[in-house]
Amino acid sequence: MKTTPRTWAALLGTTVFAAVGLLGAAAPRTAQASSHSDAPLSKLDPQTNLTDVYAFIRTRPGGERVLVCEVSVRPFSEPGDGVLYDAFADDARYSIHITDPNTGAEARRYDFSFSAVSSARGAYKNLDTILRYGRGTAVGPIQDVGDATQNFTQSYTVTQVVNGVSTVLNNGQTLLVPPYNSGPGATPFYNDVTGTIASNPNFGRAISGATTRAALDKYTLQTTYDLPAAGGGTGGTTVFCGVREDGFYADTPGIFDLLNRRILDNVTTSGAPTSFGQQGGGVDGFKGFNVLHYSIVIPLSDLTPANYQAPFTDGGAPNIGARTGVGVYASVSRPRITLRSASGDPTPSGPFIQVNREGNPLFNEVLVAMRDKDRYNRTAPSGDAADAAFNSYALNPEVAVLINAVYGTTFATTGRADLQAVYIPDVIRVDTTTGPARVAGEMGFSRFGFLGGDTLTKPGGSTVSGGWPNGRRFGDDVVDIALTAVASGPGYTTVTVVGDNVAANDQVYNQTFPYAATPHSGLRNSKDSSVNVGF
Repeated sequence: MKTTPRTWAALLGTTVFAAVGLLGAAAPRTAQASSHSDAPLSKLDPQTNLTDVYAFIRTRPGGERVLVCEVSVRPFSEPGDGVLYDAFADDARYSIHITDPNTGAEARRYDFSFSAVSSARGAYKNLDTILRYGRGTAVGPIQDVGDATQNFTQSYTVTQVVNGVSTVLNNGQTLLVPPYNSGPGATPFYNDVTGTIASNPNFGRAISGATTRAALDKYTLQTTYDLPAAGGGTGGTTVFCGVREDGFYADTPGIFDLLNRRILDNVTTSGAPTSFGQQGGGVDGFKGFNVLHYSIVIPLSDLTPANYQAPFTDGGAPNIGARTGVGVYASVSRPRITLRSASGDPTPSGPFIQVNREGNPLFNEVLVAMRDKDRYNRTAPSGDAADAAFNSYALNPEVAVLINAVYGTTFATTGRADLQAVYIPDVIRVDTTTGPARVAGEMGFSRFGFLGGDTLTKPGGSTVSGGWPNGRRFGDDVVDIALTAVASGPGYTTVTVVGDNVAANDQVYNQTFPYAATPHSGLRNSKDSSVNVGF
């Protein structure tokens, strides 16, 4: 561990970027996919399969500082998957946990529970139709969430749990999930319907990038709810649940195709290249897909931050420094028993059992070995520090072993205290003493966070990263940040910048809650280049 702080900017300005491999100088690669396919059992249960957790500090229009927590689940949701499209599981409990950043022990929890989806118990206006989003008691496009034309409507309840005491935050208020984005015919307010396809090449595509709440699409605006403060306090929570665009980006198809050449750059360039995987040409394997999304904005006044130590303080590499804040992770649970019947709907019973969890990106998928992936999903972060296997996966990353074997590099494969400091316990640590984090699209935002000069200042003048691993924002290039850390640690005397040739998401994020982008249209999305949309 370095004792003299050295800023990343200084390191980048004075250090050689080096990686020697097959076919000449090439970027080391490994399989990265956030947590879209993290464990054998979760792969079989997509509705509870967490993909990404985001947590960062923002301010409300009146200046109140808040913690934004947004969670995506159900990977690779196909926008055009009619007739039913995706919905939240009605027998699952989707949770966001606020923890002690040192131990991962839960301090409070927010549970999201959703209404029935079956034809027998769900909220359908018309069961004598094949349509789920459309042809309720009237035929035509959905003008407002839950109106006569929208057949199926799902609702949900938000429960806060603190010290074993549960409080339903919506307190009788009906919280609706907006309709899936079927396309410009059924759900026009998600999409660009200006002019005609002949005059507007983006006709039928989802519009995103709202900078204010009022600028959100109509369906999202109608289903973003401000809830009263629990116990009569000031500054309640704000919630949104619904379909969103998958905000994660990476060339996983190229990576899994035995390091396809499109993710390798500079392979024929003479001399030493200045970076790897930063030249473009990769293909975002998540482009065009949607996810289900549950999210909450929590006043910082509701939370009790704790002091903790974290790496990359003051831009140091790795430079462990003092912080104050909270930990965040997500989980999904199902009832212990499900009784299936040949004459009716399944009947769940018994206590909830956790079946999936996620904190930091890439831990279970990239660092945890197959033997422990399902076990990870059944455990809590509070046990991570005492778990010899989880510590070993962070300290001795197999991913570095694989890179070295394929490319002949000599990246450190043992003693990785820098990675252990990020991943154990596996909660996203957010310093709550800083001002608001910059979000994608705002001036000063960098997908590299501190590595790109995007930092936040703490009281007293020390700095922390504007993004992951200090919290995580939409647009943080967690693949490139993680690969660069794997290649450069534990001492970071040489910084090897490594990426996957995918530098941006295929959709523009919002700059207001919910920050996740507008869901892709079923009729026309970034996987479908067709211009024949039937108009």
